[in-house]
Amino acid sequence: MFYHLSEALAESGGTKLFSYTTMRAFLAFSTAFILGLIAGRPIINMLYRKGMRSKERSYGDINTQSKSGTPIMGGLIILVAGMGSTLLWCDLTSLHVWITLLCGLWFALVGGYDDYHKVKGGSADAGLSRVGKYLCQFGMGAVIGWVLIHESTTPFPSELKGYLYFPLLKDPIFDLGYMYIPFAALVVSFITNAVNFTDGLDGLVTVPSMFVFIVFAVFAYIMSNVNFSTVLLYPYLQGTEELVVLCSAMIGGCLGFLWFNAHPAEVFMGDMGSLMIGGVISSVALLLKQEALFVLVGAVFVAELFSTLVQERLGLAKGKRIFYRAPLHHTFQHQGMSETKIVVRLWIVSAVCAAIALAMLKVR
Repeated sequence: MFYHLSEALAESGGTKLFSYTTMRAFLAFSTAFILGLIAGRPIINMLYRKGMRSKERSYGDINTQSKSGTPIMGGLIILVAGMGSTLLWCDLTSLHVWITLLCGLWFALVGGYDDYHKVKGGSADAGLSRVGKYLCQFGMGAVIGWVLIHESTTPFPSELKGYLYFPLLKDPIFDLGYMYIPFAALVVSFITNAVNFTDGLDGLVTVPSMFVFIVFAVFAYIMSNVNFSTVLLYPYLQGTEELVVLCSAMIGGCLGFLWFNAHPAEVFMGDMGSLMIGGVISSVALLLKQEALFVLVGAVFVAELFSTLVQERLGLAKGKRIFYRAPLHHTFQHQGMSETKIVVRLWIVSAVCAAIALAMLKVR
């Protein structure tokens, strides 16, 4: 909304300051953070009054009962702040913006449904089944893949729409063609599950997500500029400057949520928040053709998902444990490490991975 007002102001002879991508990114971040702080307390109180309080799963020797009763579905704060700011400062005629917003909103609804049934069912296992989640993830991923590959809807140049890129390589690996649709479905499912499985400790998802958004915002800015993309040997993708603004809004929303989610948490994001963040990250990765980069910049998420898959498929399926507990952060808890130390150390790992990802901009 404000973007279109600023454009009208510039056309009438006024300042163009608010039309610049960098200024809009700063304002989107600031707006989202302030919205998060303003909306956070009323949302927490509303969730508490509605009885939306967490039902923690038992992990044996790991005490989780102290967290029971904390309001859940705090992803509403990120939804209101991050997506609200996006609507205010992004170009609402951009397909990039609507793909990302709709993907995030879809997963917020899926996660909200899951959280609601967990609470009403009185158990952490009473929510949406794993098959149900997979169908929702693969379905949305397939829709995004179809939009990105189809000639009439793709925002990509026709010669690039099906190509797959990898970090360190300046040229695409190969053209997936219409196989890009199942590939996109796999990417969306992989990233949303990775973020979802990481959620479990106060602040553990929020800060690594912010680092992912920072890196993707930098990549989006470079690929939206003909000169920068040419010098750094990246494909020029027109319109991705709006993803800079959107990622900045999500960073502000996550930071505003962290104000209330810092240990000891006053609210949990729940599946509503973790699936929504995963949905936004996966759609941005697809729109930037940087799907493989997530494995590096989102290494904490990948490790958490990998530990769970290894435990379930190779460990428990054969009657033994490979990790003490899964996901990985529960292994550290089992070993006696405090929750705060686990979270901060994983933040540090995320920061290092983000720095390496940014350094790779010059290594092609």
